[in-house]
Amino acid sequence: MSESVGLRAYVAEDEAFLQRVYASTRAEELARIGWDTTQQQAFPQMQYQAQRRSYLVQFPAAEYYIIQRDAEDVGRMIVDRSSDVLWLIDISLLSEHRSAGLGGLLIGDLQAQAARVGKPVALHVAKANRARHLYERLGFVKTVDGDIYIEMAWRPSAEQMG
Repeated sequence: MSESVGLRAYVAEDEAFLQRVYASTRAEELARIGWDTTQQQAFPQMQYQAQRRSYLVQFPAAEYYIIQRDAEDVGRMIVDRSSDVLWLIDISLLSEHRSAGLGGLLIGDLQAQAARVGKPVALHVAKANRARHLYERLGFVKTVDGDIYIEMAWRPSAEQMG
């Protein structure tokens, strides 16, 4: 990948952008429902706020990042390193930046970080989310099978921990 991809820390001024990222992850689903434009805009904003409150309660030590590609904000990544497992709480990209290798690149970097400290990486993903295939390609395996979500984990090999 020739472009520059990186993370920067979240700041309060990013809130509107993060709502836009969240809405982009729900756009296809909402288009199928047949709601009018007002409803399609209001629902993801409400859901984003609920998700944000939930993450703050469940993962108070989480680190919030803005994903950048060539200095342009293109997504978000939330990671919690506070336990014996490195949790990838969320990684989301604006729709026009998906399927370009960014997610794999960033998750690969997270896996390398985890290997250096000897921790597994874990995440939850909706069963119907196509990102599940990316996680499987990156070596994640299902550890818990829920009704809607599955938990997946990747464990570094002895060689990767060096």
